[in-house]
Order: sequence, then structure tokens, then C-alpha cells
Amino acid sequence: MTEKTGLIGAIAKNAKYARISGIVMIIAGVLAIVAPFVAGVSVTIMLGAMLLVAGAAQCFLAFKAGAFGKGLLVFLVGALTVVAGFLTLKEPVTALASLTLLLASYFVVAGIFECIGAFSARPEQGWGWLLFSGAVSILLGIMLWRQFPFSGVWAVGTLVGVRLIFSGVALFSIGGAVRKGAKALSGA
Repeated sequence: MTEKTGLIGAIAKNAKYARISGIVMIIAGVLAIVAPFVAGVSVTIMLGAMLLVAGAAQCFLAFKAGAFGKGLLVFLVGALTVVAGFLTLKEPVTALASLTLLLASYFVVAGIFECIGAFSARPEQGWGWLLFSGAVSILLGIMLWRQFPFSGVWAVGTLVGVRLIFSGVALFSIGGAVRKGAKALSGA
């Protein structure tokens, strides 16, 4: 009986941290929405740093594999990744503009594929929601494209903020459900 209580206590204790993490994510999301340009540049800088590290790792692998033999292609891809990371870190605002255009293109293409998928799924239940999702994605992509370069100031940061808020709410809710379940089990 004590082992069960200990396990339930551990679950309830970790649920508290899930809820705290959710709150932190919600706050970070709100801050990203309030200052979308700062959030967008921050995301761009993080992306540049990750590209730089990943490219360096690929170049290291290429040298281990024999850079001018079997590893030449790996080295070239790694070098390209290092250059992309360096340029992203050197010009984060320009890179943010490029990310915005990439995001706009992604939304349009993904939306078209969702609409095609919706029509091919018709008359199955839910096909209309897929069509709606595709249409919204296309409209969002067009909106980003038409508002460019202004959309570069707000798009990436705002979308990251929205994502953080939704993830935070989900984590907070899961933590609450686990905590409630643990209380119900300890009472049983």
C-alpha cells in the first residue's frame, strides 16, 4: 500500500512541475506575441547557431570518413550548413525576412495539398475541416506574402508565440488532469 501511495505521490509531484512548465510556456508565448520582432530575431539567431554547430559536426564526420574520398559530399553539405549558419548569425534580420518568405510559401503549398487531400477524402466525415484548414493555410500564406516585408517583422515571432501558448495550455491541462487522477487514486 505504501508503494502505491509513493507512486501516486510522485505522479502528483511531477504534475505540479508540468503545470509550472505550462505557465512558463504561456508567459513566453505572450511575450513573443507582444514583441514579435524580438522573438523572431531570437528564433533566427538560435537557428543560425544550430546550423553552425550541425555543419561543424558534419565537417568533423567528413574528415573522420576521409574528406576527399567517401566523405567529400558530407563535407560539402557540412560546409554549406556552416556558411548558412554563419550568414544567419551575421544578418539575423535578413535571415528573418527569408524565413518569413519561406513560411509564406510553406503555408500556400501545404494548404494546396490539404485541399487536394480534402477533396480526395470526400465524402468521409471531417473532410470539410481539412478543406477549411487548407483554405486558411493558403490565405495565411498569401497574407504573409502580400504584406512582405512588414510581415517579416511580426510573422515568425507571433507564430512561435501562438505555438508556445497552445503548448503551454496543453501541458498545464495535462498536469492538472494527472494531478486530479492521482488524487482520485490516492482516495480510492
